[in-house]
Amino acid sequence: MTKYLPLCRQSILAVSLAVAMTGCQPDATKSAQNHAPQAVAVDAVTIQSRPLELTTRLPGRTSAYRIAEVRPQVAGIIVKRLFVEGSLVKQGDVLYQIDPSTYEAALDSANADLASAEATLEKAKLQAQRYQNLIQKRAISEQDYEDSQANYRAGIASVMAAKANVKSAQINLDYTKIKAPISGRIGKSSVTEGALVTTNQTAYLAKIQQLNPLYVDLSQSGNELLKLRQKHTQKGEQKLNGIHLSLDDGTQISQEATLQFTDVTVDEKTGTVSLRALLPNPDRMLLPGLYVRADVPVEQRSSAILVPQAAVSRDVRGNAHVMVVSQGNKAENREIVANRVVGTSWLVESGLKAGDKVIVSGLQKIQAGSAVTVNLTEMTQEH
Repeated sequence: MTKYLPLCRQSILAVSLAVAMTGCQPDATKSAQNHAPQAVAVDAVTIQSRPLELTTRLPGRTSAYRIAEVRPQVAGIIVKRLFVEGSLVKQGDVLYQIDPSTYEAALDSANADLASAEATLEKAKLQAQRYQNLIQKRAISEQDYEDSQANYRAGIASVMAAKANVKSAQINLDYTKIKAPISGRIGKSSVTEGALVTTNQTAYLAKIQQLNPLYVDLSQSGNELLKLRQKHTQKGEQKLNGIHLSLDDGTQISQEATLQFTDVTVDEKTGTVSLRALLPNPDRMLLPGLYVRADVPVEQRSSAILVPQAAVSRDVRGNAHVMVVSQGNKAENREIVANRVVGTSWLVESGLKAGDKVIVSGLQKIQAGSAVTVNLTEMTQEH
């Protein structure tokens, strides 16, 4: 009988353990439910397609539309300066006055020579007319007649030469008034009253710059410019309008420039192209030599996809990824192609479509497959 006691004890222990385990099952289920993953609250935007004009930013500098260096055309002493440095002058305005006395005397002398030549011509003309009548009556020799005709023609030539001398003297006298060759803003004067100037001197007296419009000299890759020209040639356009400019500190210029596709050259060393744009400057506030940035339109897309930069991450290979909300409110990792920044967003070439919900915040708390609760926000339309 004592042999059966251990077996009975084992049976009793087994039954007790089974009952104990049965009693613990509800508590274990509750514990598992308490440790189940909770849905993570995230912010997301709904992707929409919209028209977009793509631009390329080029560096450049402003330069005057026309520049004229004022130089004297006759020699003499400057007796007056008739402009204010830095002011606007019009074409034809008198800027300097050279002492005209010697040129007035030269003009008077030329006029006197002309009067003498005209008197000599009148005498030769009358003699030629008389000899014309006498030769018909054979009252003079042929030689005398021919001499009279030659004297008459010489008198005509002398009068013509005298008139030319008068005109030259008048031109020199007019040149004593140094006038503005173009309209624009004049700079500082390099001479004052009493200075001696000479004909064809290398140093200019002042410089005038036309500031409306201005040129904007830009630099661009030769290959990119060829593509741009091909696109606009296909459209039948010779000029590219709608170029937005900004100063070095970011200040926007209200006027739009027009790119000129003529007179471009390729730098053999750098492969860049120098080209020019015309910028209206009606108030003449912009000056030559300013550093500017030009946003040149290169492409127009009817349905572009943009995604906020905060939503994009990159792997070790540089590939772009976003988290999108899939059906069932699960986070899904999706690879996209996005190599161009537009404002505060990435321009997506592939990987997303309109209607996709892209997670923009809370990314550090989720991974692919995580359950999420979505708070949709508006996506800005910044370019």
